[in-house]
Amino acid sequence: MSPPALPRILLPRAPALVAGIREAVWLDLDGEFHHLPLAEAAARARAEPALVCHAPAVAGRLGLDQMAAIDLLELFAFVRPARFCLPTPRGLAEALNLAPPGDAEDAAELLIRAARILLEELAERTGQDSAARAGDTRSAAWAMAKAGWSWSTSVLAALGVSGDSGRGGSLRVWERLPEWSDHAPEPAPGNQPVEPEAARKRLAELLGANAEHRPAQADYASAASQAFIPRERVGEPRLVLAEAGTGTGKTLGYIAPASLWAEANGAPVWLSTYTRNLQRQLDGELDRLYRDPGTKARKVVVRKGRENYLCLLNFEEMVSRHRPADAVGAGLMARWALATRDGDMVGGDFPGWLPDLVGRARSIGLTDRRGECIFSACPHFSRCFIERAIRKARRADLVIANHALVLVQAALGGLDDESQPQRLVFDEGHHLFEAADSAFSAHLTGFEAAEVRRWLLGPEGDGARSRARGLKKRAEDLLGLAEEAPEALDAALLAAQCLPGPGWQVRISEGQPNGATERFLGLARQQVLARSQAPDSPYSLEAECQPPIEGLREAACDLANHLGRLGQPLTVLATCLKKALDDEARELDSATRSRIESLSRSIQRRVLLPLAGWKGMLDDLSAGPQDRVVDWFGIDRIDGRDVDAGMHRHWIDPGIPFAKTVLEPAHGVLITSATLRDGTAEQGWLAAERRLGAVHLAAAPFRAAMPSPFDYAAQTRVLVVTDVRKDDMAQVAAAYRELFLASGGGALGLFTAISRLKAVHGRIAGPLDQAGLTLLAQHIDNLDTATLVDIFRSEEESCLLGTDAVRDGVDVPGRSLRLIVFDRVPWPRPDILHRHRRAEFGGKAYDDMIARLRLKQAFGRLIRRAGDHGVFVALDPMMPSRLYSAFPEGCEVKKVGLAEAVRITREFLGGA
Repeated sequence: MSPPALPRILLPRAPALVAGIREAVWLDLDGEFHHLPLAEAAARARAEPALVCHAPAVAGRLGLDQMAAIDLLELFAFVRPARFCLPTPRGLAEALNLAPPGDAEDAAELLIRAARILLEELAERTGQDSAARAGDTRSAAWAMAKAGWSWSTSVLAALGVSGDSGRGGSLRVWERLPEWSDHAPEPAPGNQPVEPEAARKRLAELLGANAEHRPAQADYASAASQAFIPRERVGEPRLVLAEAGTGTGKTLGYIAPASLWAEANGAPVWLSTYTRNLQRQLDGELDRLYRDPGTKARKVVVRKGRENYLCLLNFEEMVSRHRPADAVGAGLMARWALATRDGDMVGGDFPGWLPDLVGRARSIGLTDRRGECIFSACPHFSRCFIERAIRKARRADLVIANHALVLVQAALGGLDDESQPQRLVFDEGHHLFEAADSAFSAHLTGFEAAEVRRWLLGPEGDGARSRARGLKKRAEDLLGLAEEAPEALDAALLAAQCLPGPGWQVRISEGQPNGATERFLGLARQQVLARSQAPDSPYSLEAECQPPIEGLREAACDLANHLGRLGQPLTVLATCLKKALDDEARELDSATRSRIESLSRSIQRRVLLPLAGWKGMLDDLSAGPQDRVVDWFGIDRIDGRDVDAGMHRHWIDPGIPFAKTVLEPAHGVLITSATLRDGTAEQGWLAAERRLGAVHLAAAPFRAAMPSPFDYAAQTRVLVVTDVRKDDMAQVAAAYRELFLASGGGALGLFTAISRLKAVHGRIAGPLDQAGLTLLAQHIDNLDTATLVDIFRSEEESCLLGTDAVRDGVDVPGRSLRLIVFDRVPWPRPDILHRHRRAEFGGKAYDDMIARLRLKQAFGRLIRRAGDHGVFVALDPMMPSRLYSAFPEGCEVKKVGLAEAVRITREFLGGA
């Protein structure tokens, strides 16, 4: 191999393109700027690839489905893998420590400057790297170059690669990753309590000597410590419900006693929050406790489900296909895999915009989203990211999890190979009702049943070249350990034919079902259409299960029998494999034992548990309505197209299974939020205890409430606009436009329906762009929600439109969020499930409680620190005054016309 050539910086000979809402700026090779209509810019972009930042977003602005471009973000991901960058010219400037662009011309120039800086950095860093690391970089670049990567000439020049000098290990990064090692089992946790004064002292250490004195925060830490004293009876955890108003500082308030308990008792405390994005924020807060990164890496672990981590076997299989279309994505993934902290691709250090550039199949599609892990049979098992995280969590002090993981794993009977956590903190506790509702529900739908079939049989038909691995492939080399196992496997695979096969959606919609499941689904679909008031609606439909149409009971009975015939041999297979652990104990190596245990558990979780739930639903269809659960049939539609159909079951009160499977086994649990209660003090606590399952425990919880330190009367204005018809989208859009202009940006528009959001966006995007305000929108921009929020947070003059996910996930302190506009009162959707819960939880008062909590949660986004000021506007003249208690005491709710609301917004925020 010839020695690497000296590096040189060779920029692509290409124009730079920045697209706005109304026009685009084209910087040509002669350095001349052209302000073009979007249609003309699109024509030029089709004819000549340009330098851009986030090609899919630019294409969307230009009205193109896709475009050939030289994307700066691809270069950034190559040079700085696992590093944060907002996918905008301003974001690039911030990441590279450059002055932010003042206008579109500045942004176009910035793209060229950023390219040069990144290429210079690549050349310098590679020259300083070890031979192995530099070789990895050159190999990745060479592999991408052979596939025609748009940056290949520039990158190879910067790396000093010429001829075949870039060849080497190519993309086999799994060979470079470190191996994890097992440790002896951890001893049982101790039972030393955390005293309130000790919690206060630890909190003071976290805050530092110069921190602002906040008595409510210290009181909160004392109250939280009650969850960290030994329980006295089995099934009676030390449960603390703590409401901490915004600004109290509850995160550090519970970290203080949690960290003390973990240190004193030699076991982790699980800190669970609602979203993966909030996990990232909580992880950042722990830098205060563990200032040394090495110590933090040992003491803190972020845990998520397997579907969040890069699967090295999936990655190897993609690389081994040698398809040119995969090469760029594979190269960028290889760069990230060697740099990542923990392999987390959802909310970790993986760029949220990278799937937009290389495709989901070549990025987050490489996770184990379908439960196909083969555990120790995998050649990369000893380097597996998720297995490393599981083992680290056993020895950590603090495990940062999310509600979905904790509740789903509890519902399934355990957290992977871990025992149930003894001490739990649920932050954002007001979401536990919804999280429990999801975790303990069951869905006998075409999609779910087809997934079970695919897990058992592997790829069929057109999917034969997919990475899916059927049960036979996972189990075949283990079958010799038990005499009955091969016959049981063959019987199970034959019985799985009763589940929906490829093309099931078309067959049931055309009335030509194939097999017992498709026949049942076709009749369920028929019942929904027959009993719907608007069967041609573009939205999802539902119908009560009772009374069933002719033939549906018989189809349900037939399907239940088929599911029984599928479950019986699988039960035999799982039992045989477990028995082999005992019969062959002397001969089995640890890797084989681990595989047997994992496969048995997977059969139970992936197939037998769903089958049992489905069979129970089918059996109950003949018995009539049940007391504690509600069943219904549904058709799921997206943009008017049927995507799924089936039968659904939810607990009317999901607090019952939550209390049984999560709370009762624990020794201590803290559930905390800024919005646990609704209504008066006592009634609010009773409602909170009902929604959180506390009423189903033998012992009463410990209650604590700390008010917010903010002066809401001085820092906020709350307005209800009385002269805008909420059903007239032209009027609603005009109100959003004028309010956003009055605030000068920093505005969050919240919507109760995606269709309303899109209708407003189409009317106001142009006027806001003309005024110099960036408009971001969930469900419209080609960016994930977390990235949209990151951009919104970083730019004070931007505006953001969103729905529930934005309302619940925004944490934007300062002037970047100074106005919230709600399109109408967020009443609960009047579906079948809500009707049953309404009857169970108090009728109209239940509707009011949900609406107040949603308003309270949205208002809580507005003021995040002492210097913030903000305006909250509801565009609903029918908003009843009984909902005003959603806002903090001291906030006066004013009913005004739109013109007055605009004047108040401009004057109040202009002086803030």
